Amino acid sequence: MLGSLAILLAPFSPSPAFSFNRLSRFPSPPSLPAADFLKVASRRLPLATKTHPMSTMAADEEYVGNVKRQLAKIFEISLKETVPDEPDIEPLIAACTAKFGDYQCNNAMGLWSKIKGKQTPFKGPPSVGQAIMKNLPPSEMIESCSVAGPGFVNIVLSKNWIAQNLQSMLINGIDTWAPRLPFKTAVVDFSSPNIAKEMHVGHLRSTIIGDTLARMLEFSHVEVLRRNHVGDWGTQFGMLIEYLFEKFPNWEEVTEAAVGDLQAFYKASKLRFDSDPVFKERAQQAVVRLQGGEPKYRKAWAQICEISRNEFHKVYQRLGVHLEEKGESFYNPFIPRVLEELNEKGLIEESQGARVIKVEGVNIPLIVVKSDGGYNYASTDLAALWYRLNKEKAAWIIYVTDVGQDQHFQMVFKAAKRAGWIPADDTLYPKTTHVGFGLVLGDDGRRFRTRSSEVVRLVDLLDEAKTRSKAAILERETSKDWPEEEVEKTAEAVGYGAVKYADLKNNRLTNYTFNFDQMLSDKGNTAVYLLYAHARICSIIRKSGKDIEELKKIGKIVLDHPDERALGLHLLQFSEVVEEACNNLLPNVLCEYLYNLSEIFTKKFYSNCQVVGSPEETSRLLLCEATATVMRKCFYLLGIVPVYKI
Repeated sequence: MLGSLAILLAPFSPSPAFSFNRLSRFPSPPSLPAADFLKVASRRLPLATKTHPMSTMAADEEYVGNVKRQLAKIFEISLKETVPDEPDIEPLIAACTAKFGDYQCNNAMGLWSKIKGKQTPFKGPPSVGQAIMKNLPPSEMIESCSVAGPGFVNIVLSKNWIAQNLQSMLINGIDTWAPRLPFKTAVVDFSSPNIAKEMHVGHLRSTIIGDTLARMLEFSHVEVLRRNHVGDWGTQFGMLIEYLFEKFPNWEEVTEAAVGDLQAFYKASKLRFDSDPVFKERAQQAVVRLQGGEPKYRKAWAQICEISRNEFHKVYQRLGVHLEEKGESFYNPFIPRVLEELNEKGLIEESQGARVIKVEGVNIPLIVVKSDGGYNYASTDLAALWYRLNKEKAAWIIYVTDVGQDQHFQMVFKAAKRAGWIPADDTLYPKTTHVGFGLVLGDDGRRFRTRSSEVVRLVDLLDEAKTRSKAAILERETSKDWPEEEVEKTAEAVGYGAVKYADLKNNRLTNYTFNFDQMLSDKGNTAVYLLYAHARICSIIRKSGKDIEELKKIGKIVLDHPDERALGLHLLQFSEVVEEACNNLLPNVLCEYLYNLSEIFTKKFYSNCQVVGSPEETSRLLLCEATATVMRKCFYLLGIVPVYKI
């Protein structure tokens, strides 16, 4: 039983076989360097105005929730007037890392390097920054500006403008804050287990990360094709089919319960294949018959696949993950025509009996037809890529697998560029990206396994998380009045959410240690702490006795207290954080935002701003509701179910 989850007792505190296993290799990934931040001194100046009127509330609707983009629209006008002879200067807007403002325009130094030596009234970056500031059009968005160091223009947003945007979100819904990405359709290829093998902890990261990326892109108005590229084709199916025939004479009637543990079934068939030459020969003939389309073998193959799907569904159901299966077998019919196209373009060469594509920067070629004439996973991945580009018209194709598969995918992508399928410039669409991730480790620093050195079954891991969470909930006095259904749902939300968040909060390229006690703690950066914070906000609103929907219509948000303003500003940065997480395919960016939001609410706003019973009650209740609304959307994007009491 998990003592650290006493959340309700504690005070609120802040083989040459063809089928390709995409999770088969887990080398240690490199760590990313920390970012350095420049801090500069500042001199406060009044905001100068020009004769270009611009209401930022009337800025492009697609940017309604994105502060950076709205500021960029304003500074674009200023830059055109400041340096009219330098076309297409993109405003460089960033959130401030110093205490002198909320945002910063960082164009001055780059502009100076362009115009230095030309006839110009400027004497250096600071004077360029001064001019950028003075040429800003009037805006209800900006309260004041200042120029710091080598021309950085610091921006202080109007607290009234922040409040108006929060109020608008509450009335019109948080979906109005969704980013607008410059493409319509994406394929996210994730999870991808192998048929007849149990889903284990190695599939955890691909499934969780892929689902979150899909959710963020869907929120951002992208049509996402969620693809489960399961390993359902190849030579191993011969041994599985023959073992099925041998063990179950009435194999057409065999059920999932009769087969039992799929992993044990696979191991037993593999043992027969390796130790019995007669069985091995039958299995090899079975592959030929399967690929030749004999009905008996196709039916047995389909039966094995369906039993596996039922097992996979148990995991996906617990995680709340939805995918559309298009496995290796789906793309198999497209391989010959794809290879013919590549051959016509002169990409395919003969090498030691095999047919290969050479790619720049890699010593080994990409084998697309083996020396025995068979296809492999490179053949399948090229066919899948061709299909996704030509049939599904995807603009961005994202593959979520372990970092050990990176070289394979980079070779496939380079082959696609040589073929002219995708641009050589990775900033243009359509494009492909491999989303790699590191190992899940145990407390011993090695790959996470059971005590018997078996790979941990994912369904067992999730069930244990729920069991531990339920035990902690039942320790609480208040939970004794809860109906059993509520206890079960809360235990699932907390347990499964804790597993997901413990993964997603880490940069995906790094390894992380799986530890139930840490992930189910109510202290620190955990899902439990965040869910608890959300439940507390909901409790504050309930205890007020006020109808929050009515308050949205008649109430007004006021941000006079510094901690009210700090909370409002952080809420308003939600859209740009989601956009950053989408563009860089990094769910941890959203996790960091969510944790910081909880900290600001708890340690600043909640600690210093009385809500219920205060003169500012209506405004502060609306701030509570805005915070809960943003938190719930963050939870949704991370695949976590919120709880409203705990």
